[in-house]
Amino acid sequence: MKTIAQIAAELQGYDPQALSAERVNDFLAQLIEPVTETETLPVFDALGRVLAQDVVSPISVPPHDNSAMDGFAFDSAQLRPGEPLTLRVVGTALAGKAWASPVGAGECLKIMTGAIMPPELDTVVPLEFVRAGEDGSVHIPPGVVSAGDNRRLLGEDLMAGQPALRKGQTLGPAALGLIASLGLPSVSVFRRIKVAYFSTGDEILSLGDCPREGAVYDSNRYTVFGLLTRLGVEVVDMGVVGDQPALLEAAFRQAAATADAIITSGGVSMGEADHTKAMMKHLGDVAFWRIAMRPGRPMAVGRITEQGRSAILFGLPGNPVAVMVTFLAFVRPALLRLMGSTTAEPLLLKAQSGEPLRKKPGRTEYQRGIVTRGADGALHVCTTGNQGSGVLRSMVEANGLIVLHHSQGNVAVGDAVDVMMFDGAI
Repeated sequence: MKTIAQIAAELQGYDPQALSAERVNDFLAQLIEPVTETETLPVFDALGRVLAQDVVSPISVPPHDNSAMDGFAFDSAQLRPGEPLTLRVVGTALAGKAWASPVGAGECLKIMTGAIMPPELDTVVPLEFVRAGEDGSVHIPPGVVSAGDNRRLLGEDLMAGQPALRKGQTLGPAALGLIASLGLPSVSVFRRIKVAYFSTGDEILSLGDCPREGAVYDSNRYTVFGLLTRLGVEVVDMGVVGDQPALLEAAFRQAAATADAIITSGGVSMGEADHTKAMMKHLGDVAFWRIAMRPGRPMAVGRITEQGRSAILFGLPGNPVAVMVTFLAFVRPALLRLMGSTTAEPLLLKAQSGEPLRKKPGRTEYQRGIVTRGADGALHVCTTGNQGSGVLRSMVEANGLIVLHHSQGNVAVGDAVDVMMFDGAI
């Protein structure tokens, strides 16, 4: 396990007082070691979990050649370019039961979607393309079907012995259906990680506390709870911890002894009471960063060890929007990696800016945006207005973050910008 100093020494361009957003994720990729413990779960209980090993298909999918639609199956050798084809219908093949009788020249078989294709037949013409004759025949016009059309081949989706899903993949609804389609009742996944969270500060009120001058109600705790719950981790809510060394030490020790990761908000900015930072430094191997970004400049990252266990620490700033931005940009990808996921990087979409955006090179900016699809079919994005780091309402109104990269300058109307969409995260 590398120390903070070892990782910093190996990371090109590392400057804790002016760290780029890109370097933050590079640092975290080396700091985080994925969990290795696994468990086997029934398919119904595996939604959102991360695969601990490849799922190898025990069968071929489909298990036989079958019809891709309702129609008439026949031997395409009878087709002649530019000529119609008349065939006698000898029966109906239904899904789930093989047709046992031979189908000869000049004959066809009415067939339902999913029904097994007899070996002597290779093509299906859809019902709507044929005209029925009074003598039990069907007439196929020229040019409506080609050899091999509308037939699904054995193993076309997946051959027996091939990986159907890969280790590190997060299981969504489609993946559950795929596992079930292979006849597998259970799946091996990495254990669920546990994340402890608390807010810090004597000025923070919990819900139910009486208002007092200079104090504010804690929103971060509920926001982070939602972010962690959406991520599928086990959340340990430790409430609000005051700026008192004994209370902070007890909270950090308890969190490190029980959780895989610890998230705090507040107490890491320059000029703040340094009890939180001092306790982090006292109990663990921690780096304190000033990230070249807006919002969310101050951040602490490291490890705290207690009772032989080591927990990853994320000390986030106190402003509500800064908490959410740093979580989405850095903490969420890091926790996904900790969970064993191999798809941790956030997906960025391109959209055209609907307004000019002022931006100086030298820092990454995350502006709250509303993405819509214009009459031209392209994605367009505008900001939510006031971009202050305390304007939590702007995150509610937004459906993504406009990511203005470190070296990027001003943006003109119509320029393409990257957007980190909220769907699935917030």
